[in-house]
Amino acid sequence: MAETTKYLLGENDIPTAWYNIIADLPSPPSPPLHPGTGQPLGPADLAPLFPMALIAQEVSGERYIDIPEPVREVYRLWRPSPLYRARRLERALDTPAHIYYKYEGVSPAGSHKPNTAVAQAYYNKEEGIRRLSTETGAGQWGSSLAFACALFGLECTVYMVKVSFEQKPYRRSMIQTYGAEVIASPSDRTNAGRQILSEDPESPGSLGIAISEAVEDAATHEDTHYALGSVLNHVCLHQTVIGLEALKQMEMAGEYPDDVIACFGGGSNFAGLALPFVRDKIRDGRKTRILAAEPESCPSLTRGEYTYDFGDTVGLTPLVRMHTLGHTFVPAGIHAGGLRYHGAAPLISQLLDSKLIEAQAYHQLGCFEAAVQFARSEGIIPAPESSHAIRAAVDAALAAREAGERRVILFNLSGHGHFDMAAYDAYFAGQLQDYAYPREKVEEALKHLPKVPA
Repeated sequence: MAETTKYLLGENDIPTAWYNIIADLPSPPSPPLHPGTGQPLGPADLAPLFPMALIAQEVSGERYIDIPEPVREVYRLWRPSPLYRARRLERALDTPAHIYYKYEGVSPAGSHKPNTAVAQAYYNKEEGIRRLSTETGAGQWGSSLAFACALFGLECTVYMVKVSFEQKPYRRSMIQTYGAEVIASPSDRTNAGRQILSEDPESPGSLGIAISEAVEDAATHEDTHYALGSVLNHVCLHQTVIGLEALKQMEMAGEYPDDVIACFGGGSNFAGLALPFVRDKIRDGRKTRILAAEPESCPSLTRGEYTYDFGDTVGLTPLVRMHTLGHTFVPAGIHAGGLRYHGAAPLISQLLDSKLIEAQAYHQLGCFEAAVQFARSEGIIPAPESSHAIRAAVDAALAAREAGERRVILFNLSGHGHFDMAAYDAYFAGQLQDYAYPREKVEEALKHLPKVPA
């Protein structure tokens, strides 16, 4: 049997339409609410931030939404992405389980994020927008949007969470190489940033704070729109190219997964892999275990409250119903910067509440241990975020060994870790610590949840 088994699709297999889970949900999603009035939002409320095409996708009930050909043309730079069977890892674990991983690190930016960045840049260009503003945690999203804006001739401003700005200088350089401006957040460029700095001059920043700054920037400039790399329905929609391809590739392998696993921060890479498999679960009664692996230091799904909250810290964004730790929550500076967000995608929150998916939180030391074992077996150094999915997949494979059960495990390797070697340095030096966010601090943040009319 070959050591490496790779399942490759051709360019003609790039999906021609994104899959919209809203069409198959047991009940319709809760509407987003206006931050000032508490009433359901209309398209006009979102027009200062997003192009009408994305607003339409956000609320669409259509099962499939066509991918514009200019977007598919850019996708051809790296899509379809490969699916591998991790035979060496299986042998290292001495497990009867079959482990597969979908590898999104082959994109120019090194992660899954361009799947939506390219689409968002295209639709904004079509509407005549000149510049996009955004936030970024670990820098994956910022570099992806910078890349997409370069291809479509848009200017780009990226507010990067300060702790990541300092931890990940080469992500910063990558954003600049693609032509975007990158600013450490909180900054003195916006009222939101100045407010945070007046309260805490040494603030490490958070995704919620950076979102506040990026939204304010867009809302105060007529030629600028805002772009979000996770959480929203249209972002989850664009990412489904991952799972749609994976379904074809698993068919090529002659297997169907018992476990579908992805790391979880805001929900985009998890949604991308999982939603087409959730469709099969709803439609065909599949018993697939679909697991979101999140960090113990920012456990929005496992310890957050399912309620309406702001997507940002200051309270500029619409109120959405999601699992949240509270919009004032500032997570610890763990190295998986892309998973440091107080809330969860509303669609994923609804699926968890409906028990169609599961969630589990993991400590970072165990995740790095699994990432190193994966790298030494399969050769790819994973992003710290992706290490959470690897930890969950390894645990599932070890459980299969204990049970003497041949399970089929599929996980999303959402990006490579080539720009995250400082995190691996810290791990090997014994400088990383496990950190579970104190319950009392979560409870304090939840006290600041907005009051929403019944």
